[in-house]
Amino acid sequence: MTWLVTGGAGYIGSHVVRAFREAGVGVVVVDSLVSGHSSFVPADVPFVRGTVLDGDLVRHALVEHEVTGVVHLAGFKYAGVSVRRPLLTYQQNVTGTAVLLEQMQAAGVDKLVFSSSAATYGTPDVDLVTEATPTSPESPYGESKLIGEWLLADQATAVGLRHTSLRYFNVVGSATDELYDTSPHNLFPVVLKLLAEGRTPQINGDDYATPDGTCVRDYIHVADLAASHVAAAHALEAGRTLEPVYNLGSGSGVSVREIMTAIAEVTGIAFDPVVAPRRSGDPERIVASGELAARDLDWQMRHTLTDMVASAWSAQQYAAGR
Repeated sequence: MTWLVTGGAGYIGSHVVRAFREAGVGVVVVDSLVSGHSSFVPADVPFVRGTVLDGDLVRHALVEHEVTGVVHLAGFKYAGVSVRRPLLTYQQNVTGTAVLLEQMQAAGVDKLVFSSSAATYGTPDVDLVTEATPTSPESPYGESKLIGEWLLADQATAVGLRHTSLRYFNVVGSATDELYDTSPHNLFPVVLKLLAEGRTPQINGDDYATPDGTCVRDYIHVADLAASHVAAAHALEAGRTLEPVYNLGSGSGVSVREIMTAIAEVTGIAFDPVVAPRRSGDPERIVASGELAARDLDWQMRHTLTDMVASAWSAQQYAAGR
């Protein structure tokens, strides 16, 4: 049993690799290092530098390492930027997935866990998102992830691909200081970097119809997410039938102001966030049920909000000191 992790040198991908290794599962990484880091890949894990758009490279990695399944995380992940760069987004996320599926078929690899996104839902009009909530993506990124799910379903019909897609919500924290979020767009790394530089973070809008007026989001720890990828891989290897889609959500939300308060408490840096106007398109609340994933994929919220903030802060300090 050996699994290929595309995008395995990225923030989430490297945590998935770590979880596979801790479970005693062989793992191989393919990553272009456009946003990943070679230092995130353990020295004893085979690493193939390249893009999933390179069919020959993908096929060689699958065959040489006798891969039995794939976790597909590689892609362009910035929803806001995707609006300005739709062609790049579709090339990386849709064409890249199609090339991967083609090479998996050629190599006889029939198991795939796909990294999808809450962005497939757009702005839901329900308090709690379930897998039955209609999809209505509002960015090329969200659209590309939904198309990826369709590609898997179509390939399953055509050649018997066994698959599932995991829709992530807001992934935060670190399982170890050596693996950290370097995204220039995600809330935790942005706020922690500002504080480390002596600057004051801001809240975008405090007049929403929420308990404290700020947006409510669903935050999950990256280590909890990674564990469910391993559970999905084991289930597919065992021949179990999984749902086509699972939400990885907490079932309860946290407001942006609550996040700021927790960050101040954990870091010991007192600050009063600047309140800026609302950002266009920001929904006031997105929270998801993780009941299906809890039933089938050992999904659990093993970490508190304090754990999430403390691990992210520790990793950020480690990164700054390197």
